[in-house]
Amino acid sequence: MTITAEEAKAIFPDEVVTVAKTRLISVPGLDKPVAFITIDNGLDHTRPSTFGPQSLVSLSAAFDEAYAAQPAAIAVTGKPFIFAVGADLTAVEKASDRSQGVTIGQLGHDVFKKFTDSDIPTFAFVNGAVMGGGLELALSCHYRTLASNAAAIALPEVFLGLFPGWGGTQLLPNLIGANDAVTVIFENALNQNKMLKPKEALALGIADVLFDSADYLEQSLLWLSGVVRGEITVPRKEIDRGEAWDAAVARAKAIVHGKTKGAAPGALKALELLELARENDLDKGYAAETEGLADLVMSDELRAGLYSFNLVQKRAKRPAGAPDKSLARKVTKVGVVGAGLMASQMALLFIRRLHVPVVLTDIDQARVDKGVGYVHSEIDKLAGKKRISPDEANRLKALVSGSLDKAAFADADFVIEAVFEDLAVKQQVFAEVEEHVSPEAILATNTSSLSITHMASKLKHPERVVGFHFFNPVAVMPLLEIVRAEQTDDATLATAFAVGKQLKKSSVLVKDAPAFVVNRLLTRFMGEVIKSVDEGTSFEVADKATEPLGLPMSPMILLQLVGSAVALHVSETMHNAFPDRFSVSENMKKFVAAGKGAVWQWDASGNQTVDPEVLALWEFGDSPLTGDEVKTRALEALAEEIRIMLDEGVVAEAQDIDLCMILGAGWPFWLGGITPYLDRTGISEKVTGKRFLAPGVASVPA
Repeated sequence: MTITAEEAKAIFPDEVVTVAKTRLISVPGLDKPVAFITIDNGLDHTRPSTFGPQSLVSLSAAFDEAYAAQPAAIAVTGKPFIFAVGADLTAVEKASDRSQGVTIGQLGHDVFKKFTDSDIPTFAFVNGAVMGGGLELALSCHYRTLASNAAAIALPEVFLGLFPGWGGTQLLPNLIGANDAVTVIFENALNQNKMLKPKEALALGIADVLFDSADYLEQSLLWLSGVVRGEITVPRKEIDRGEAWDAAVARAKAIVHGKTKGAAPGALKALELLELARENDLDKGYAAETEGLADLVMSDELRAGLYSFNLVQKRAKRPAGAPDKSLARKVTKVGVVGAGLMASQMALLFIRRLHVPVVLTDIDQARVDKGVGYVHSEIDKLAGKKRISPDEANRLKALVSGSLDKAAFADADFVIEAVFEDLAVKQQVFAEVEEHVSPEAILATNTSSLSITHMASKLKHPERVVGFHFFNPVAVMPLLEIVRAEQTDDATLATAFAVGKQLKKSSVLVKDAPAFVVNRLLTRFMGEVIKSVDEGTSFEVADKATEPLGLPMSPMILLQLVGSAVALHVSETMHNAFPDRFSVSENMKKFVAAGKGAVWQWDASGNQTVDPEVLALWEFGDSPLTGDEVKTRALEALAEEIRIMLDEGVVAEAQDIDLCMILGAGWPFWLGGITPYLDRTGISEKVTGKRFLAPGVASVPA
């Protein structure tokens, strides 16, 4: 496909263009020069280079110029720290008809294939971050060198609701084998978009050789010279297209079903393309990728996935309603009240990210020692995995201490409590802390459901109390709900957001309302599922009812993870606040009283059955529902609750609800969090009379 720069601009006029420039350079040992192409969008490393239509036209012209010079070899590299991170997804969002999707897919294939079909050797010098279409460009070259400090290597498309559509599904399995390709395309992408480290990429065969960053380009050019002269031979794996490929496809299907329950069209299309790649016919494979891409571009699921991506990449970094960051106070010491598991996880995070002293307190020395010991052991594990140096491990361990006396908080600027979820207990803790800290010290609470306004009501300085709600596990879950109580002042709030950013969390401003966002919605959702079981629906039917959504776990597994006692406590809190919408199951009370934590049990073969003791204590009604009825009831309840929360001003907009569900509950990108799904299934309008988002936001323009 050939299009002009003007035609490319017409497709996507707002593109941040990545310009490709060719120059000829002399390399020792070669009679002819090397044509050296650099791709650069003219911005620093915080805005990585991407490929839209104009960028692809520029790269095509640069290749043609390079080829015309008849050099010894053609090499392509990126700007400092960045090779390229893929397609400009804004171009996909702007597409308003299928033909534009065809153009984007075909143009990428045609340009990249020039590097593959070239009778002059082509080399990708992957000098930094490389993802998606950037990695597909590298795979399109005959040889690849990789810098040892490349920060991110991945094909993240399936995570976003797409598939690698510029050759990735065809080239990768035919380079490294189908099973390893499944790891990169499916397993890593659906495991929270896990990135490869440079050594892993080398071991897989994605890169041919690894060079230190200090003299990376010089080493790469010398290596190129050796390859061109025939002194260096690069081994290639022999690809098994028989049983091994069958096994790889079966593994990919299991991963996709386990992670998406068949709800993500991009992942399903990637499975088809992996099977097609067995034929190793690039023309046929690329044509199928282009058609599949065009179909996906015009799907609501992909638009919801791109909406989610923008929430996480953009909105999460500029939280709605956050005060001016200049109001934030400096935090030089942190206090943690409590030394249990959650408190210890928080202490470890504060130490690792803020590098300031952290002191833990609790009611007896044994608990304090256990909390400090946990932090030390986790730091030792990091050192053992070589993620931190021995010196850094010693420095971090020296920052944590424990005390029985809250006077240890006297010089702390930020004190967070993580004690038992009881309002009176938390009020007492804050009253004791206030006796020792300065009037400006921030008092934060990790409560998951209690009123922060009430918690602060008896203090001399209630304006310095803020909700700072982490999700478990603290180190892993990216969301931080920052809760403004009625008297929280701007300086306190600004400090909380600044600390959240230092902790590398995505913070969302939330009004002080029962259970805030994630726990309120999950409790309403779970409550409807539990109610259906109480009425007579079997556990099997109720637990599978939400499978079509592709949620990270089923309701009963979520109950087990959260803890039945915690779930019951939150449901009771919510029932007290909103008795007409949140019920408390009498069966759940018995379940918790019996010390039960799980509905399911598994035998040695992994077969799942309901625990007979749970069946014995549960009283079932005589009005069972079908799976579809359970799902509909739960989703309609969510729609009602979200509309009420928005009307109450719990968050600024529906986008913040979705951001919370993606980052705090792991709800899939292809749902768009939740409101785009409720909109596109008609549930929003059925329940609330209107959509949550305007048409064309997280959906294909009408």
